[in-house]
Amino acid sequence: MTRYAFQNKTWKEISEYIKKDTILLLPVGSTEAHGPHLPLATDSIISQEMSYRAAIKLENLGYKALVLPTISYSVTDFSIDFPGSISLSKETAILVLIDIFRSLIKQGFRYIAVANSHLEPEHIESIVKACQQIQEETKIKISFPDKCRKRWASRLTEEFRSGACHAGSYESSLVMAVNPELVKEDIRKNLPSNNISLSNAIRLGITTFKAAGGEQAYFGFPSQASTEEGENTYNLLANMLVESIEETFPAIKKIV
Repeated sequence: MTRYAFQNKTWKEISEYIKKDTILLLPVGSTEAHGPHLPLATDSIISQEMSYRAAIKLENLGYKALVLPTISYSVTDFSIDFPGSISLSKETAILVLIDIFRSLIKQGFRYIAVANSHLEPEHIESIVKACQQIQEETKIKISFPDKCRKRWASRLTEEFRSGACHAGSYESSLVMAVNPELVKEDIRKNLPSNNISLSNAIRLGITTFKAAGGEQAYFGFPSQASTEEGENTYNLLANMLVESIEETFPAIKKIV
C-alpha cells in the first residue's frame, strides 16, 4: 500500500498527480488512551488503514488516489486522566486542518477527503468547522463522512451503534486486523465488559472517560474482538469513504 502514500512521492511525481484530478485522503486520528490493551495510536491506525483500503477501491473504480500523512494530534480532553494522551485545543485543531487544506488547494488539488476515527465531539466539530471555512474561502468542498451521523453509524457494528465502543470490540478488532502485535492479547481476553454508552454520557454533559465510568479508558466488549470483525468493518469504512467522495465530487474525472 506504500505506493499510495503521498509522502513517498517526489515533488515531480506530485506535480503529475495534480494534473490527473487525484483524490487526496487525509487520515485523522489521535494520541490517546485506548484501554490497557490498545496503543495510543489506535485512532490513527484505523484512519490510515481505512484510507489505504479506500484508495485501492477508488483505483479499481478508475480514479487516482493518494493517502496523505496521518494527523495524530487532536482534541482529546476526554482522556485527560490517562498518561500519554496528548490534546490540542479545538482552535489549534481547526487551524491545523485549515492550513493543510489551504496548502493543498493552493498547489492545485481540488478533491480532498477526511477519514476520521476519533469521535470526541469537540474534535468532530473542529473538522466540520475547518471544512466549512475552506468551502467559504475557496468554494471547494471537503468530503467528510462523519461516523457519528445516523446514516453512516447505522452501517457499522452493534457495539458501535450502542455508543459503548471506545477500545471495545469495534476498535480492538480493527487494530487486530492490521497490527496484531500492538494488541496486548493477554489483557484484552480477560477484560470485563463495560456496557456503558459513552454517547449517552456525553449527552448528559459528562466530559471525561473516568467520569463516564471508564476507569481504564475503555467501553464495550474488548474480549469479543476478532480479526474477522476487523476485516469486515474495514470494508464498510472504505466503502463509506468512497461513497462520500463520489457524492461530494460528482464531476470528478476517472482515469481509464
